[in-house]
Amino acid sequence: MISGFRFSVAALCGLFLLAACSGESGEDSSKVKTNPAASTANTPIIGTPASGTRQKTRAIPLGSGFDFYVLSLSWSPSWCLDNDPSGRSMQCDPDNDHGFIVHGLWPQNEQGYPEFCRTRESDRVPDALGRTLFDIMPSMGLIGHEWRKHGSCSGLSQKDYFSVLRAAREKLVIPPSLQSAGSDQRTNATQIETALTSANPGLRPDALAVTCASGRVDEVRICFNKDLSFRACGEIDRAGCKVKSLKLPAIP
Repeated sequence: MISGFRFSVAALCGLFLLAACSGESGEDSSKVKTNPAASTANTPIIGTPASGTRQKTRAIPLGSGFDFYVLSLSWSPSWCLDNDPSGRSMQCDPDNDHGFIVHGLWPQNEQGYPEFCRTRESDRVPDALGRTLFDIMPSMGLIGHEWRKHGSCSGLSQKDYFSVLRAAREKLVIPPSLQSAGSDQRTNATQIETALTSANPGLRPDALAVTCASGRVDEVRICFNKDLSFRACGEIDRAGCKVKSLKLPAIP
């Protein structure tokens, strides 16, 4: 393992969920797309029950018109270096200390994905709904864009789509070593995938991918069935970063 970026067993035992934010508002141009189809709210969903109690789960609204979901998490410091180095946006404000933030939840097919689908729902996401997501995705521009391009193809209402998005984020455990990079680190896709699969029982290497850009960690993409169980996704996995050494920029 590369010095300065160690994933110890002790660190993985102290896992906790990341609550983070995003100020991205542009097109998600880095998304995998080989054969796109034509266009035609804070409690964890799955938790650990207290001793002597029965585990309770909240029903997951089931989408339609696609095969599975891809949850995309953006490494915020990398995005900010390219898009807002002065830190003027909410996401890139140095006082906010963002690591991984939600880029989007994408309905996906085994090959390609639908986008900008026709729906009876409004194109605009109300502020009252969007602001409930600011702890994980704090940009109305990004929230609105993700609904129009991806959420509209989920077969769900806006409210249900964003509830599934939150549930998918809360299902995934981010190891502490991937939450608090106080200085620039060197790593690679395999190390990040190993840390995530070790922290999340049932998550296998063929169910996620790490993407990169400009020699830096860009995003982590995790594949879920419609009920938010982990599942393999060959197209996503094969498109992962192959660079042997990547920079993980520090969280400001």
